[in-house]
Amino acid sequence: MDERPIGLLTDSMPQLSSPAFGETGDKSADEAPVIRLVNHILSDAVKRGASDVHMEPYEKEFRIRYRIDGLLEAVMTPPLRLRDAMLSRVKIMAKLDIAEKRMPQDGRIVMNMVHQGKAKQLDLRVSVLPTLHGEKIVMRLLDKEQLRLDMTGLGFEPESLAKFQKAIFKPYGMVLVTGPTGSGKTNTLYSSIAQLNKEDTNIMTAEDPVEFQIPGINQVQMKEQIGLNFAAALRSFLRQDPNIIMVGEIRDVETAEIAIKAALTGHLVLSTIHTNDAPSTISRLMNMGMEPFLVATSVHLICAQRLVRRICQTCKAPDAAPPEVLIDAGFTPDEAQSVTALKGAGCEVCGGRGYKGRIGLYEVMETTEEIRELIFKGATAAELKRKAIEQGMITLRRSGLIKIREGLTTLDEVIRETVA
Repeated sequence: MDERPIGLLTDSMPQLSSPAFGETGDKSADEAPVIRLVNHILSDAVKRGASDVHMEPYEKEFRIRYRIDGLLEAVMTPPLRLRDAMLSRVKIMAKLDIAEKRMPQDGRIVMNMVHQGKAKQLDLRVSVLPTLHGEKIVMRLLDKEQLRLDMTGLGFEPESLAKFQKAIFKPYGMVLVTGPTGSGKTNTLYSSIAQLNKEDTNIMTAEDPVEFQIPGINQVQMKEQIGLNFAAALRSFLRQDPNIIMVGEIRDVETAEIAIKAALTGHLVLSTIHTNDAPSTISRLMNMGMEPFLVATSVHLICAQRLVRRICQTCKAPDAAPPEVLIDAGFTPDEAQSVTALKGAGCEVCGGRGYKGRIGLYEVMETTEEIRELIFKGATAAELKRKAIEQGMITLRRSGLIKIREGLTTLDEVIRETVA
């Protein structure tokens, strides 16, 4: 926690440029301590590899936290007297109404900066939410260089990747990616689309927001305030002669109905939905009011995913976990005798955390004829899961155990993110 006077905080802060300042030629304004402090927070977040920056006002403190590799870390508590000025500065940069402090607002900042000796453009999604002691601001850092469009580098097991690629290369049907916020669903969908992006293919996407712009793809930003939502966009897409449609999220019955109809009429539909695992997605769709026969015939594959932290390769060391603990986690008794779990000791490279970067865990369920029959009969998620495992589905927990065996992550990470 840094409680130094603001003058000391700003001595060596790098300068960033944004459309919101630096255009007037007023150098004295650019050098203002608050501006330099906000710039420092953003450039430091990039340097540390943060995915989100949280600016949180409380009664007696103002806290800055970064989300690094999925976990929040407190990095600074600026003086409380700077709270309003710093929050207003971010709102100005995001072109938001600084006088409006009662309603949530969303904006965007595009910044140019120099990182590791090269110029880069940084895109930030800004969310402002009124709380009891002032406005909380969360900025998501969207770094195009961090977007992996090569599916082989995401963390799929070879057999799961083969099933996924087979489904996305079908001419029609629906492929759903499921998982909580921040589990890498967008990256998986963009990677899929990058593979399908050919000159002879018309790809349309409805996104809220458009996180990354990809040449050759028709991307549409949702605007709820004027009635442009996922359902409205989907209806228009079907009149635009599409081959492939990507819907940011299936949130309601209307969107689900149109997406299923599109999948049944010769279009490949890619989308996300919020469920805990792949089999429970079928139950979720039916709870939304979809008929079992429509779900069974339209959904070709469901992929559930989570992100876990990678062990730092510089300081990894054996973890003295007894075989009983490994068996409880899901390893067979034979595997528990041969597997050596690892952990990160902590070093300069990983900032003492023992982890550096993240990798995906994937559960890929194909809708085979047997699973279709179960869906027609109204089977539960547990019955669907049993049948899928019988047919070779790797569960999220099993995907995690494979990553432990390969020395990519730790037992604690897999237990934290998956259930046995």
